[in-house]
Amino acid sequence: MNDGDAQLLSQVRSLREKGSGPKQIARALGLKPARASALVRQVAHDQQSTAAPTARPVVGCWLNAGWSTDLELSEAPDWACADAEVAGNPEVAGFAQVLIARQERASRVTVCGFLVDVYCLGVKDTVGPQVMGGGSLEAYVRDYYRAFDQPPLRIGLEQAQNIVHSGVAYARTLGFGRQGKPFYINGPRDDAQKIVRTLERTCGAGNYHYVLGTGPL
Repeated sequence: MNDGDAQLLSQVRSLREKGSGPKQIARALGLKPARASALVRQVAHDQQSTAAPTARPVVGCWLNAGWSTDLELSEAPDWACADAEVAGNPEVAGFAQVLIARQERASRVTVCGFLVDVYCLGVKDTVGPQVMGGGSLEAYVRDYYRAFDQPPLRIGLEQAQNIVHSGVAYARTLGFGRQGKPFYINGPRDDAQKIVRTLERTCGAGNYHYVLGTGPL
């Protein structure tokens, strides 16, 4: 890029910040509309490329239905109400599968997924970040939640972040849990003995529950 192009981009950027559209920019700078539109796209691309991931626009956030079963959500009644139809299903209880999609650039999105054990272990697994075409997002969401009988809930970014961040904090402090107590269901790759010993040491006998979902203790 030569000095002239850099200066032109700077002018376009300044006009965009003032709310000017491509046609207005073309008239103001004496450009052909096609040229002005191309420069506007370049400015948008540059802004997306340099923006921190958390500063990029949110395209959507999703969460599996039934995640809130037996959680104390009196301080978040909207969350409980949104999940009321499926809450109580033991097959999905205790696990929150969160997906967040952000705009990467004009036609691309970035997705990140989190599997949160809200009864005991906090964040158990993550997916991404993965970049894909915006047109592929709908199919990706369906595939991400294919194991569930119900379609995912559309949620806000604040709720998605709270579930993930609370899961991390919970794993450290054991403050989330089922019916007020940590509740551990072991997975195939867990060291169940170590986790139960940690619960015994941290919470004390009788102050936690566990179920062996797979394999012996």
